[in-house]
Amino acid sequence: MIRITVNGDSVEIDLPMTVEQMLEVVDVPPNYLAVEVNSEVVPREEFTTRMIGPGDSVEVVTLVGGG
Repeated sequence: MIRITVNGDSVEIDLPMTVEQMLEVVDVPPNYLAVEVNSEVVPREEFTTRMIGPGDSVEVVTLVGGG
């Protein structure tokens, strides 16, 4: 098991995985998201290639419109 931090909470995943796979594992809908890995914003087009591994810190933000 690999321990990562997602939005401040410790999460265990089976092995290194892409941002896209991690969003499925932690049950976060992929629409309207901004994702940071280790304080670096990951562009949506890199969700399928950017890997998350041991000790990484991930922040997931759902964008909400309003006025």
